[in-house]
Amino acid sequence: MKLQQLRFLAAVAQNDLNITAAASKLCTTQPAVSKQLRLLEDELGFNIFVRSGRALSKITPPGERVVQYAFRILREAQNIKGVSAEFKDENRGTLSIGTTHTQARYVLPPVIQEFRARYPNVQFHLHQGTSEQIAEMARTNRIDLAIATGGTNLFSQFVLLPCYRWYRRIIVPASHPLAKVKRPTLEQIAEYPIVTYVFSFSGPSSLHDTFAAAGLRPDVALTARDADVIKTYVRLGLGVGILAEMALSSEQDKDLVSIEAAHLFPVHTTWIGYARDGLLRRYMYDFLSLLAPHLTRKLVDKAGATNTQAEVDALFADVPLPVR
Repeated sequence: MKLQQLRFLAAVAQNDLNITAAASKLCTTQPAVSKQLRLLEDELGFNIFVRSGRALSKITPPGERVVQYAFRILREAQNIKGVSAEFKDENRGTLSIGTTHTQARYVLPPVIQEFRARYPNVQFHLHQGTSEQIAEMARTNRIDLAIATGGTNLFSQFVLLPCYRWYRRIIVPASHPLAKVKRPTLEQIAEYPIVTYVFSFSGPSSLHDTFAAAGLRPDVALTARDADVIKTYVRLGLGVGILAEMALSSEQDKDLVSIEAAHLFPVHTTWIGYARDGLLRRYMYDFLSLLAPHLTRKLVDKAGATNTQAEVDALFADVPLPVR
């Protein structure tokens, strides 16, 4: 078994089982990748992939385990290189982050701007998606850090560090009946169609749960990942918007009426996470502290030395988090 074979295997998994695309990323040929995969399967004594002709259609159950071990081995190999790079040049490298549209659009711009000013020689890659999509990026080793709200059950192999808290707000056009209601009830909101964020497919929705607890079933007219899309459809009169407070601009959204909803919906915590067996370089620690100043290197290292997320949560139990 060779490290090169594991790299080929990981590349194929990361490129949706497309050998040609994997070969292109690896700067090699499709036959070379296919040959090494076959040699690896011959050595293991079972098929990693199910084949349809010459194409790969899916990964077999034992193959899934091999792929996960391959990612782990390659991460450790990268950690060894990272140790070397840390001592050779602390200001060069790459940083890949997976996050949601809200974080990328409304929270990260000043953080990334300051980070780039400090580390102009670090290549920065920003990937957007739902919690499920970010988790898949993490599973296939495509990102160094993940930033999201909720969905913690999808990141069992990550150390999740709390960054800040935020509340939802309700938005409506100035002509809407709720525009004159300062503290609407859930019953009042449920009278109208709702436009809000895409719900998680793998976990509970706090918005649905809140309405359900009051014996209500909201009419969700439209969901979107993009807060700007939500605002657009609220302006068109499709429904009452429910979105993160940080996504509202007093200047750009002055045509909309923003209504406090902290009395209706629970507070949310945005977290940043990294692989428990990953190596954080100095510029990664700096990014963490730029995003959330309370995430000092000492505290992050303490979190990284734990064995479970429950221990991490206990470590931050008394740490005050800012509210955005």
